[in-house]
Amino acid sequence: MILEIRRYTLHPGQRENFIRFFEEVNRTALRDAGMLVFGPMRDLEDPDKVHWMRAFESLEQREAIKQAFYHGPVWTQEVEPLVMPLIAHFEASVVETTAGFEGFDQSTGL
Repeated sequence: MILEIRRYTLHPGQRENFIRFFEEVNRTALRDAGMLVFGPMRDLEDPDKVHWMRAFESLEQREAIKQAFYHGPVWTQEVEPLVMPLIAHFEASVVETTAGFEGFDQSTGL
């Protein structure tokens, strides 16, 4: 399984607006596109940071889903114009689970 661990630094005072938008709009849009989404999560040490993760079965699936989503009308018309002004910086780590990986329910899969 491929995981993206995403870290966002938001413009000062925008964290709750980002979380609200993520929970009301963005998470559903990402899931509808075929992504398994975990989060958002508030950083306990920085009031302007949010973390979240998304999962894919393979690198190939990740690339195909991301291409379709980020070039589609939901992202370009409904999500990007509203969410990107809240974000000062973001970064992501792409990782692959090990054979002994356990999810929250102690399973090895998605």
